[in-house]
Amino acid sequence: MYVLAIIIGVCGGTVTASIEERHHVSLLGLPWFVSAVLIVFGVGVLVAAWQVRRYTTTEPRKRVELKTVTPERAVDTLILAKALALAGAVLLGWYAGELLMVVGRVQAPYYRTIVIECAVACVASLIDMVCGIIAEGFCQLPPSEGPENPKMKKMKRMKMDRGDRDRGVAWDADDGATSDRR
Repeated sequence: MYVLAIIIGVCGGTVTASIEERHHVSLLGLPWFVSAVLIVFGVGVLVAAWQVRRYTTTEPRKRVELKTVTPERAVDTLILAKALALAGAVLLGWYAGELLMVVGRVQAPYYRTIVIECAVACVASLIDMVCGIIAEGFCQLPPSEGPENPKMKKMKRMKMDRGDRDRGVAWDADDGATSDRR
């Protein structure tokens, strides 16, 4: 999915560079400030995802010490992470496409500035894409200890090999004795 997003971005960036060249409209490059904001946003999503990860991987008794993470916040963080990764991939392709179209004219001062801006934007977009992918991984729930967990299946097999069988024993509420229901 990310490769497809990069390819779409390269096509868009190439078309933008072609339009700029034909119609002499300044559409290329990206101001430095925007690249900095992209990196700050990526780090912010990564920090939010780290908080979700810490909360989900901490023992329930110790969660009281942590800031409470609501399910809505965790889902919102996951959505932001996915959007960040995809947007980073598209922007990486976009500015790489622009860079490829103008790199041959780097000797001209105008295009030299565009090449530098596009290179910085590519790095910022790559950072965003990587932050988004990592944050998405942080938002995954740890495996449950339910009956389908491989560890639980292995423990059940070991019990069966030892001869421990589930005998369907029920507890009698009145006297505390057990009764066998076969």
